[in-house]
Amino acid sequence: MYADYLYAYAITRIGDEDQVRDLVQETFLAGLEHADNFEGKSSERTWLTAILKNKIIDVYRKRPKLATTKSIDVHEEETQFFDQEMNNWKKEHWPETFGIEQEDPLQNKELQVILRKCMQKLPPLWLAVFSMKHVDDESTMTICSELKVSDANFWVIIHRAKVNLRACLQKNWI
Repeated sequence: MYADYLYAYAITRIGDEDQVRDLVQETFLAGLEHADNFEGKSSERTWLTAILKNKIIDVYRKRPKLATTKSIDVHEEETQFFDQEMNNWKKEHWPETFGIEQEDPLQNKELQVILRKCMQKLPPLWLAVFSMKHVDDESTMTICSELKVSDANFWVIIHRAKVNLRACLQKNWI
């Protein structure tokens, strides 16, 4: 009854189908084990989603933090994409329109598939931070606390994730 919803919820945050199936199964098992704790203050779907959300956060915590140990010269990245004099993107790196202004559901579905594939290419920590911020709409403070990253590191990760996603979408969608 809730399996499809939970699967869809998790696949956008994890990306690995096998791991998502395992997480959904673990969610149902945890729900069965703790069914006596369900007070009925929310719907069963909301309760199961909360269990799944905690399991996803556990996955984020267990993933290696490759992005935090990788040294990237921020100044080099800025000069690659930004024109300091214009205080804006360099012309060759200006964001292009994605053509999603149309209401064609098929194109939006195709974009979602490409976006999911682009998100899967992000380092695990970047994916976790980006998903929690822009998919789950979590606060910065919550994300930093849950994933054990500093506030400054959070903003660097968000910036780099967005730049990488934009480049991937421009390469694969346009």
